[in-house]
Amino acid sequence: MGRRHQSKNGGTRARKRTVFRSLLRLGLVLSLWGFAGLAVIIGWCAWDLPSVSQIKPFEVQHSITILAADGTLIARYGGLKGDSVTVSQLPPYVSAAVLSIEDRRFYDHFGIDPLGLARAIYTNLKARRWVQGGSTITQQLAKNLFLTPDKTLRRKIQEAMLALWIEHRFTKEEILSAYLNRVYFGSGAYGIDAAAKTYFGKPATDITLWESAVLAGLLKAPSKYSPSSNPKLARDRAKTVIAKMEEAGYIDKGMKKQELDEARIRLAGAAAGDLNRYFADWVTEQIDSYITDAGRDLVVRTTFVPQLQLLAETREKALFKQLKPEQKISQAALVTMGPDGAVLAMIGGVDYEASQFNRATQAQRQPGSAFKPFVYLAALEAGYDPENKLLDAPITSGPYKPHNYDDRYFGEVTLTEALARSLNTATVRLLQDVGIAALIDVAQRFNFPHPFAPELATGLGADETTLLDMTNAYAMIANGGYSIWPYAVLSIEDSEGNVLYEHEDVTHARMFSGRDIAALDGMLVQVVAQGTGQAAQLSRGHVAGKTGTSQNYRDAWFIGYTNRFITGIWMGNDDDSAMEKVSGGKYPARLWHDYMEQAINVDVPSYARRMPHGGDDGFSRMIRRWSSGDFGGFSGSDVPVYNQ
Repeated sequence: MGRRHQSKNGGTRARKRTVFRSLLRLGLVLSLWGFAGLAVIIGWCAWDLPSVSQIKPFEVQHSITILAADGTLIARYGGLKGDSVTVSQLPPYVSAAVLSIEDRRFYDHFGIDPLGLARAIYTNLKARRWVQGGSTITQQLAKNLFLTPDKTLRRKIQEAMLALWIEHRFTKEEILSAYLNRVYFGSGAYGIDAAAKTYFGKPATDITLWESAVLAGLLKAPSKYSPSSNPKLARDRAKTVIAKMEEAGYIDKGMKKQELDEARIRLAGAAAGDLNRYFADWVTEQIDSYITDAGRDLVVRTTFVPQLQLLAETREKALFKQLKPEQKISQAALVTMGPDGAVLAMIGGVDYEASQFNRATQAQRQPGSAFKPFVYLAALEAGYDPENKLLDAPITSGPYKPHNYDDRYFGEVTLTEALARSLNTATVRLLQDVGIAALIDVAQRFNFPHPFAPELATGLGADETTLLDMTNAYAMIANGGYSIWPYAVLSIEDSEGNVLYEHEDVTHARMFSGRDIAALDGMLVQVVAQGTGQAAQLSRGHVAGKTGTSQNYRDAWFIGYTNRFITGIWMGNDDDSAMEKVSGGKYPARLWHDYMEQAINVDVPSYARRMPHGGDDGFSRMIRRWSSGDFGGFSGSDVPVYNQ
């Protein structure tokens, strides 16, 4: 019995050994097949692996740099070539910011991070979508240097193979330096130095901790987190980077709090205002009309005056803070010009980030009564003088029967009083007598780019035009009646300093007589002195202008000039909805006053003060007196007797 028990135990052990040997043989066979399969896969991936000597070239776009006349950076478009830098040349928080958000275990792995890869797989499976990548900085460098962006298994294996070779061939500092010099940061900027210059106007060696966090935050999605187009997302992403830096031990809690408390993105060009991109975009659209070969890096010097722009933005923001929602004003635009057409400042809207539509140059709006001076100039040319009488009373006959503002009528009034009070019925009667053809002729000589409808309503500003074109027309009144066009480009050079275009002063054609312009100027002075534009009065100097309000308060304008500048202001809504009884004599005139009261003290370049020339007459002599600081007004033979 005992022997049978021993025999049974022996048989069990024999069977176990047989099973073990079978499993061992099976494991060996499977391992051999596995190694063979892996070899086949590696061979398949390595078969067309790019040569490490064939580095993928940059696809850098040509850059356009827009400068103010004094050299202040306004904006930069396209790619910008930066200098190659090493990690040791950069502030330590630059690499810390990048490593914290992109590859915290960079100095611990061998090019592939199994822990990071496992964490990414777990996170993605848990979220049931792709939320985290597992590529190391070395793998990203391999992709940027040698591979296409295809998201395939084969490409990922090739990326890992190249990463292992890179880690074997180079030091960690060399790898990180190459990555920072190669990676794309958006806005055409390849490399950390190009990005620093593009976004902050400084080399990478000079950027701050917060700016480093902003740039590091771009790496995940350069377009999405661009501080130029999405500043809020960029700010939030940078805060995440700062938090990650504190988690990784690169900064302490005190530094984290300080950076988050002071979190503000100051982009390159901020010295020229927050809304200067409206001007820069407008300039960029014109470059092809100045030069034929734009296939190179360009530097464009413009007529822009940063001090005026900053003043305009400051006063506009201050006014909008005082507005109440029930007043229903959502947008504003402003243009300041010199007497020869130089555009010195421009606001195309209250928020460039929210809307790049330029309301100063693109929006076609009804100017309302701001168009009336052209009716009165046509009358002056027809032989009227400012003291002639007009009837201001309801119009009862004919198809067009406009009313005065608030239905108030004043009976017999002079042309000067009719314009100062902006009387509709008196203006229409004047236009009926002068003729619509005369008004259309005057408008054409003011260089409006499109014809106006030959209708009585046109005389009251029912047709549409832009703020820039209206301001240019008033500039022709301010300069004595000489033909001008708005311009902004002073010169265009390539990156090597070759001048491709340079603005030249030309002889301007006289479009209106000095006598008629002087008479109209005197009438516009009265608009501000005792008419609808009184809110625009300044503490000193020559001030003339006109208010404008379109039907149902959809548009509100004030356009005026001093002896130095011409400024036009428009307010309204993009959807053409009505404001709450906002007229041109209200907020537009107030903003004009608040801005111009300070603007007249700004020292501007000579071109901004240049008067068009094309002859000499009384008005030209008067303008020269104003330019020299003599604000004594009209006298002697400079103007007609009726305006003394």
